[in-house]
Amino acid sequence: MAYMTRLVAVVSVSLLSGCLVVAQNLSPAPVPAAAQPAAASAESPAIQEFQKIEDAWDDAIDQRDQYALELVLSPLFMDVSASGDFTTRNQQLALLITGEDKTLHLEQRVITVRMLGDIAVANGTYELRRKAGSAPVEEKGVFTHVYERARGGWLCINSQRTKLPADSSSKAKKQTGAESPFHIPIPLFGKSEKDK
Repeated sequence: MAYMTRLVAVVSVSLLSGCLVVAQNLSPAPVPAAAQPAAASAESPAIQEFQKIEDAWDDAIDQRDQYALELVLSPLFMDVSASGDFTTRNQQLALLITGEDKTLHLEQRVITVRMLGDIAVANGTYELRRKAGSAPVEEKGVFTHVYERARGGWLCINSQRTKLPADSSSKAKKQTGAESPFHIPIPLFGKSEKDK
């Protein structure tokens, strides 16, 4: 009888252990951090790498260097300007070569980079100085650049710029006397004590 009790106990422990092993294998494993597309921090190698590419782009524009710009822009490149104009890589190169605006200057700063395999998305800010007619214009805004890994480096395949509105908060405060842009006068729905 003692032999049967021990046999039942050993079989029970073995079955219980087997069930625990199976249950652990069926539970969902946590997704490793490397598999999740995360934005790179300001000190990250990705930010530094893409800032170098953006700097090369800036230099190519500032120095009217067609070859340097070809090394940054993919043949499939499509640009959407802040005004909504679409241009291709060839149109960008033609504008660079034939451009009469000798004051054209571009400065871009990368803020985040998201790596998605052979695609990278860089977001940042830009300042563009140029002439509109005979008057100088300074445009500030944000950009999104989509890069594709090619020939051992990165080529930009898409660019989207959004112009930021000019800072007119000081004008608004002087005109309305408001402390904040969301100032609502007290007598909104009825007459105040002063009006009676």
